[in-house]
Amino acid sequence: MAASPPPFSGYEFLIAWRYLRARRAEGGVSVMTWISFLGIALAVAALIATLAVRTGFRYEFVGTILGANPHVSVYDVAEVEADGRVDRTLEDYAEVAAGVAALPGVAHAAAVIRGQVMATHQGRNAGVEVVGISPGDLSAIPLVAEPEVAIGDIGRFSEGIAIGSGVARELGVNVGDSLRLISPDGARTPFGTSPRVSAYEVVYIFQVGRWDIDRIRVYMPFAEAQTYFNRDGVADEIEVMLDDPESARSMVLPILEAAGGDVSIWTWEDSSGAFLQALQMEDNIMFIILSILVLIATMNIVSGLIMLVKNKSRDIGILRTMGLSEGSVLRVFFLCGSAIGVAGTIAGVALGCAFAIWIDPIFDFVNWIAGGGVWDPSVRFLSSLPARLEWGDVLSAVTLSLGLSFLVTIFPARRAARMNPVEALRYE
Repeated sequence: MAASPPPFSGYEFLIAWRYLRARRAEGGVSVMTWISFLGIALAVAALIATLAVRTGFRYEFVGTILGANPHVSVYDVAEVEADGRVDRTLEDYAEVAAGVAALPGVAHAAAVIRGQVMATHQGRNAGVEVVGISPGDLSAIPLVAEPEVAIGDIGRFSEGIAIGSGVARELGVNVGDSLRLISPDGARTPFGTSPRVSAYEVVYIFQVGRWDIDRIRVYMPFAEAQTYFNRDGVADEIEVMLDDPESARSMVLPILEAAGGDVSIWTWEDSSGAFLQALQMEDNIMFIILSILVLIATMNIVSGLIMLVKNKSRDIGILRTMGLSEGSVLRVFFLCGSAIGVAGTIAGVALGCAFAIWIDPIFDFVNWIAGGGVWDPSVRFLSSLPARLEWGDVLSAVTLSLGLSFLVTIFPARRAARMNPVEALRYE
């Protein structure tokens, strides 16, 4: 007795291919095949594009936003002074910064002074945040030393101040102009505290790509900031930059020990935790919604296969009477449906990856068609729509699409396999 052929033999692929490419006059369903193919391709492309933008937002948040902000901030324990004011300044800031900087995983640690003041130039005013920092420490901030746009010379920082592009635009300031800073917490006299007004030359203008940093940030030499904000011999905090920002929580205890223990720690996840949770929740919801779109697209395969089974009932009866087993019939129609899913997934991956790679010119075209205003950086805090392809995201989209395609194909394929050949040929 001859041995039965193994599953997925060549003749099964041949019959499946013959059914897929059959013209409508021959009982084929080529139109439904193309509709199923396009539906899956577009759904997978939309899923990959969404995942790429989602990953891009997180990458920009961790990279661009934290490129000009500390990953970990070290403060002194709060102390209440006699006049009721809370003092959190660090007196031994140099030793604390050196101890923290020596830790493995710490890229840089710098002592800074922070304060909010009023900036004015030729009758135009704006509230700004002044950060006092040494020239060497400023050059170690990646997105300030190498920003998207830079005007002036950061090497002259010790001679003046560095300001964000939004501050310069708001006040009409350029490199070489003099900017007046007005602080309400100025010189202390027997008659009270008088405002302090000082003028500084703008030597460097930067644009890091985040609106709320470019719009308010002003850097001042550390020694000058100590004098300007009455912080002689102290610092407000130690800004710590890590090699891996995602490891901020695991670095809290080592930094606490290196700083002497009598300090408080604040990580970027503490300050931005709500935003991260909102991003994660949005990611999950969008993935579920787009997964439903992929499922709907794969339903076209079911309708197409049901039509194909109905049109090929006579062929199924003949093949069964010739000795084709139920398993072979099931595999033939399974191959028909899965081939559509595989082809649609491949096309969708190509389309989605192309969209993510060329998202900037595509979005510029959409913005041009809409007449501008589609993307407002003052609302979204990013200069452009980010997109970042990750193999994990592409793999999850491919797995979802192929899994659903294979799953939904089983039901019409089983219906074809269980068809009674006598019933199939009775009216032929």
